[in-house]
Amino acid sequence: MRPLRCFYARRASARRNLRSWALSGLVLSGVCFSSSAFGADPQTYTIDIAETGSDDLDDLVTESSLLVSLRESAPVPPFGLIERAKGDIQPIATALNSFGYYQAEVKIEIAGKDISDPDLPLMLDETPEGTPVDVQVSIDRGELYHVRNIVLEGEFPPNLRDAVELEEVSPAIAADIVVVQAQLLTYLQEQGYALATVQEPLATIDDAAHVLDVLFVVQSGARAQIGDIKFEGLESADEEFVRSVLTIKPGDLYRPSTVEVARVALIATGIFSGVSVRADDHIGPDGRIGLTFDVQERALHAVKLEGNYSTDLGVSLSAGWSHRNLLGRGEQLNLVLAGTGLWGNTSDKLGYRATAQFIKPMFMGNLQDLELGVSAIKQSLQAYDQRAESISAAIRRRFSPLWTASVGLAATHDQIEQKGLDRTYQLLSMPLTVSYDVAQPRDQLQDPIAGFRASVAITPTQAFGAENLTYVVFQASSSAYFDISGNGRSVVALRGIVGAVWGVSNNLDLPPDQRVYAGGSPTIRGFRYQSIGPLFPDGDPIGGTAIGAVGVEFRQRLFGNFGAAVFADAGEANAEGIPFTGTIRAGAGGGIRYYTPIGAIRADVALPLNRLPNGDRFEIYIGLGQAF
Repeated sequence: MRPLRCFYARRASARRNLRSWALSGLVLSGVCFSSSAFGADPQTYTIDIAETGSDDLDDLVTESSLLVSLRESAPVPPFGLIERAKGDIQPIATALNSFGYYQAEVKIEIAGKDISDPDLPLMLDETPEGTPVDVQVSIDRGELYHVRNIVLEGEFPPNLRDAVELEEVSPAIAADIVVVQAQLLTYLQEQGYALATVQEPLATIDDAAHVLDVLFVVQSGARAQIGDIKFEGLESADEEFVRSVLTIKPGDLYRPSTVEVARVALIATGIFSGVSVRADDHIGPDGRIGLTFDVQERALHAVKLEGNYSTDLGVSLSAGWSHRNLLGRGEQLNLVLAGTGLWGNTSDKLGYRATAQFIKPMFMGNLQDLELGVSAIKQSLQAYDQRAESISAAIRRRFSPLWTASVGLAATHDQIEQKGLDRTYQLLSMPLTVSYDVAQPRDQLQDPIAGFRASVAITPTQAFGAENLTYVVFQASSSAYFDISGNGRSVVALRGIVGAVWGVSNNLDLPPDQRVYAGGSPTIRGFRYQSIGPLFPDGDPIGGTAIGAVGVEFRQRLFGNFGAAVFADAGEANAEGIPFTGTIRAGAGGGIRYYTPIGAIRADVALPLNRLPNGDRFEIYIGLGQAF
């Protein structure tokens, strides 16, 4: 049995720290000789590393090898190749140790000879210039070690061991043991021990039993409450308001999780581009520890210019202006004016869209915002011509970082012309929405690469004027993202949309802009906007009462800021009120991406796989941001 406070790499007698054996702490060592140092020609080589039986361990062994990482970038003469191979022995052994193989043996041969063979240098010197030699790395993992005992020493609460999740018979994987250290520290801090420490683990190896005994030295210190809360970096923001946003207060038990909730709440105001928090390095005589929030305010004003083009909707150009702290308490004013409908095959007249939005954060609650809006729209589509003005108010509440809900009220004056028939509607609606978002990254300017998003909207509506009608519009949408490469460069994205209008027996009773349509970038690419669904005899869209659509897209980063994507969409719209009961239409295509700090510039071409009568052979979409 080795001393408890010594951790050995295989059978070496030097003290080693367990953390240095973890994935994040591997130190690559070796000797690299340049050809100029010896005046000899570089010795080219191929390398083959034996598989260990674990993909993760194979990857770590490969990453640890200088023979692999420097083969192309740093040529070496024959003697340098031998020294590089010798330098690989310990890093590869360390990688094996970190996965619980503490008696592993690593052997490296060059051209069939062991690297310690005295005849090897001469043989390499006699190798014809430009002829590569084979480097073989063989590995004998030996027995897998397990953790036998986890020992805690020091001063700490008696229930601390409950936080240890590593089973005593688990493999002695260094990364897992280091996780236990983090779990212990997190547990203590969440119990109010603000300045607790858990030293890096020490272990004793029992080679005969192939087990480890692991020791953690713990000092919990005193429990602390939150003391004075300070802010640094405030400029235009009102400190009283910023302080009121906080979800913590002096006297609360110090917990990192509640401090993080408060930090996120500050970011959610929209005033700050960054917020960090630090605790004092001591606990005061009153048992409290002070906190300082370092904030970076965003620019007060922002201007946004955006342009999009598609063959169906034509050119759209918009300009937006925002004030991010209008009255000093996080109020936002957002103005957008857009020109639409130029040179599109479903929109042949110039239209406009104008919106003004006012957001009042912290409205009757820390996690609740008031949103007021007015808008006006004019558009001429193949389905109908529309001019409408609306006013709206909504309360949006964040129940958690993942869940958001809102309830609102909107009034719309709607003038619609379809097939030569002009009608005016007055619409009063109450939209109810719930959304869930675990997509990563959380930054809205970056493409999601993993996770899931979903939203459900139910909008009871009362129509007056041309028709007196009560109905409910339902729509649910979701998207999922899978990082299949593990580094965000290869992503599979999925989306689904279902919707229906309840309370009507005839789709023609609905205002045309309240009916359901499919086709175009929002639903099924490769088809004109609103072209899928019930049609008039001349082929113009009528609109339906239900929609169902699905899509899949593979996104691949290429080189630099460039990327590519291929996709397929399918779906339908019908007048039966039940999604996916109509004729399914499908489209597929691909395109290129250029990634910028404000999002990906997208250029796609999509083809209909079962084209509509008189439908287009292809559609083109150019814009900022992914389709979903």
